[in-house]
Amino acid sequence: MNFFCIGDEDTVLGFRLAGVEGRVAETITESREALKVATSMSDVGIIIITERVAQQIRTDVDKYVYGTDFPLIIEIPDRAGPLPERKPIPELVKQAVGVKI
Repeated sequence: MNFFCIGDEDTVLGFRLAGVEGRVAETITESREALKVATSMSDVGIIIITERVAQQIRTDVDKYVYGTDFPLIIEIPDRAGPLPERKPIPELVKQAVGVKI
């Protein structure tokens, strides 16, 4: 099982240095194409996508998050930091399992 990263140039470069394949996506078209490529690769089990890229193609991302078991899609902040409307991870964990970390 491999990882695949979709995001801005800095994020993708950072993951490439760690051995993770990826694609830079700056436009909606590039974002959709990158997601299509990543989901069509049978050896990709986890897709790491920056929050800003995911926001551009929210409908497409949600289709995979809520409609399929595989691959897993994980949204991460990019170099500019988390989106203001996104809840921090500890808050999401507390909401999901009722335990504060």
